[in-house]
Amino acid sequence: MDMLRGDAIAAAELTDWRKLAQGLHARYLVDGFSDAARFVVAVGEAGDAVGHHPHVSIGDGHVDLELVSDDAIYRDDEGTEYIVEWVTQQDVDLARRISEIAADHAVTADPASVSEVELGLDTARSATVAPVWAALLTGSAESQGRGSPSDEVRDATGRVPNLWFGDGDAETDADADAVATPRQRFHVEVYVAPESAEQRIAAAVAAGGTVVDDSDAPGLTVIADHDGNTGVVCVDVSAAKKG
Repeated sequence: MDMLRGDAIAAAELTDWRKLAQGLHARYLVDGFSDAARFVVAVGEAGDAVGHHPHVSIGDGHVDLELVSDDAIYRDDEGTEYIVEWVTQQDVDLARRISEIAADHAVTADPASVSEVELGLDTARSATVAPVWAALLTGSAESQGRGSPSDEVRDATGRVPNLWFGDGDAETDADADAVATPRQRFHVEVYVAPESAEQRIAAAVAAGGTVVDDSDAPGLTVIADHDGNTGVVCVDVSAAKKG
């Protein structure tokens, strides 16, 4: 099934859901664990009916859901097809059904509170270093390139955040001793709902952080701590409802 682009996801107008990183995310507020369990059972039955299920996490007073297809089809500019993890029509359809179930169970959606964390590593040698990180993070080299046409490391069980690779300095990477001044290679990316980005950035700044790059805002806003370590607040602008 073809992956859905951001404009198609936005057009679906999934009020309870937000597109973060690869998937659709929702949080539903519940009164207690029993209510959460009953809701999840109903969601499971809906998933059984179509042979597709969300990732589920039950917390104190909430149920978090993520919908993503592990067999979405991505085509590059040359028409080459890749099997990737991404949102497809089956995710959109099941999201709508889950919203109906939530209404039936009188549980309230809290879409502004959803978030997803990924790790980034700047390197010019991702194909070389990725197997090390795949084995270290997940215990399996098969996690390299799983659900992605790149060397990105993704754990099939969702135990650890995804690790993707950004551009690095090839000369510096070839000779680590040549680095005169330590520089940050790892950084954290925090995906949030569009309506939450401004508040998240303001909270980080109020805590002493500094906005060091907002040239790609609201999609990407880079925040530095007191020591200069950076993290990125990310919003999938393409999938956000317009207007």
